[in-house]
Amino acid sequence: MPRLTLPPPASQDAAPPPPGDATARVFLMLQGPHGPFFDGLGRLLRDTGAEVWRVAFNAGDAFFWSDKDRLVLHDGAPEDWSGHLDRLIAEKAVTDIVLYGDVRPVHAAARSAAERHGLTLHVFEEGYLRPFWITYERGGSNGHSRLMEISVPEMRAALRGRQGEIPRPPAHWGDMRQHKFYGALYHFLILTANRRFPGYRTHRDISVLREFRLNLRRLLLSPVIALDHFIRSRRIRRSGHPFSLVLMQLEHDASFQAHSDYPDMAAFTAEVLEAFAANAPRHHHIVFKAHPLEDGRSRQRQDIMTKAAELGIAERVHHVPGGKLAPLLGHARSVVTVNSTSAQQALWRGLPVKSMGRAVFDKPQLVSEQDLADFFVHPERPNPHIYRRYRDYLLETSQIPGGFYAARARSPAFRLVVDMMLSTMDPYDALTFGRSEMRQQPGGD
Repeated sequence: MPRLTLPPPASQDAAPPPPGDATARVFLMLQGPHGPFFDGLGRLLRDTGAEVWRVAFNAGDAFFWSDKDRLVLHDGAPEDWSGHLDRLIAEKAVTDIVLYGDVRPVHAAARSAAERHGLTLHVFEEGYLRPFWITYERGGSNGHSRLMEISVPEMRAALRGRQGEIPRPPAHWGDMRQHKFYGALYHFLILTANRRFPGYRTHRDISVLREFRLNLRRLLLSPVIALDHFIRSRRIRRSGHPFSLVLMQLEHDASFQAHSDYPDMAAFTAEVLEAFAANAPRHHHIVFKAHPLEDGRSRQRQDIMTKAAELGIAERVHHVPGGKLAPLLGHARSVVTVNSTSAQQALWRGLPVKSMGRAVFDKPQLVSEQDLADFFVHPERPNPHIYRRYRDYLLETSQIPGGFYAARARSPAFRLVVDMMLSTMDPYDALTFGRSEMRQQPGGD
């Protein structure tokens, strides 16, 4: 993607550009977050006068779309999708494609089609500053984001000296329970009501039945997992041992698969453990924190503890199930990850971070450029001034207060994102030209 070219400074008081004639826009929405977010977004886009269509690839997609007259079924095989999409673009005179995540096969095909046909591609993703924001970009996200090519000096120039208070997350926000519920319901619908989609095949490497069982199990065991997390975290905090924290990711996570060179999480954890065993001081420990949505399909805990035993460091290695990250971050010495956006919380706290994959936050003086051997001995801290500029830039551009799953989290996101989608500029160019949207601080009901 092209690098951002900075124009002469624009007036801070410049008005946002007019959104143009929304009645000339035709939005084609593909797969979104589990639940009603895309349906609500589609309703608001229709209110602007735009035409909005949704493609359903399975019963879960169809269930969460209320405008059945504007629903298109893709009932063929995955390999038929690219041709079907080209026909839809021509038949519906599509101007915009909207999707959640850009690397699953049906969305990778859509990204290519948008480039071929000159369409605007709107990409939603979990917040880079999660869990209190969502991400909205154009053209791509994560390793395909324009952020990969925008330097911190360019960010500083685009901000033109504006500096607000870094917003603190609200005391009661977040929608993990709703996320788990909608995930379980989505896969239940695919399992029981998918007759209209004979060609459907999941892009996951497990069956829909197993995915549903894992989602349901995770939902039902949430209280047990939370208690286990609390006990293990408290034991680690009270031990007095300095520890490094490893932020685990879902093995089927698109960012992990598409934007790292590891075939699986076991390869990553083995490399980390070997470097820790060979270089970290003997009284230091290492803690592997599971992703909150880890459902047991992989053998992360077993793989970690088996490797630790082989290296003779089992007593210094800990695994903590999914749960809140802050209690551990508040005591950690450093953080290692592939490319988890949760590393942003560590940078926020001024903790040294080592990223082993391609990430939007991997910028000079933010993420350590040391190898793991040196990092476990004398980890380099991020430059707080650089991080402040980086965070301010994200908050003024692609990060939208809100969430995908709970109603109280969706509403503040909707208030901003529709105007952003109708704008003639993507969020990064809008800030550069002094025409970014007014942002609200995150808050609850």
